[in-house]
Amino acid sequence: MTPIIGLTGGIGSGKSTVANLFKKLGASILDADVAARRVVEPGSSGLRDLTEALGEDIVKDDGELDRTRLRQQIFSNPAQREVVEEILHPRIFDMLQKEIAETTAPYIILVVPLLLESDREYPVGRILVVDLPESEQIRRVMARDHMTQPEVEKIIAAQASREERLNRADDVISNIDAASVPEQVERLHESYLQLPKSPDRNVG
Repeated sequence: MTPIIGLTGGIGSGKSTVANLFKKLGASILDADVAARRVVEPGSSGLRDLTEALGEDIVKDDGELDRTRLRQQIFSNPAQREVVEEILHPRIFDMLQKEIAETTAPYIILVVPLLLESDREYPVGRILVVDLPESEQIRRVMARDHMTQPEVEKIIAAQASREERLNRADDVISNIDAASVPEQVERLHESYLQLPKSPDRNVG
């Protein structure tokens, strides 16, 4: 099986930047967030089931999922969050499994923001964490997404702690100094090219 590295990190840590750097070096990039958008496209069974469970308010006039409203609902209501996960996670997982089977790259970077929090078992051989202090996460997300500090803090509180991520990481990229990230990625790329094609451990 093609080596699979699970890429994770807290909100605003720089996962997309890191993934794009690996892509330029020839890795196959699979992203759970991209899969999550695809499984709720207009007309999809995922969006239909979400609407039946949570109501028509989560769909905009153009038929697209209102992600802002959905995010507000699930972070203020843990029970609804569980419902959303039960509907979407199996669909996301199945889509990623299909893409994994079709890859021809030397290794796969599987981007899963909630890799350590998910009940689903992802077939990754290593865990790569993009690390950033919480204060810097908050600053970057507030600037990027125009969110308030309490809103960002609520999202961070729902994710694995920085300590837990680092404890479970096989590899870490520090994104405190953005200029150093490409060099860190290149070093890991060279080591990932040497990974044997062997059964992966499940993480979730």
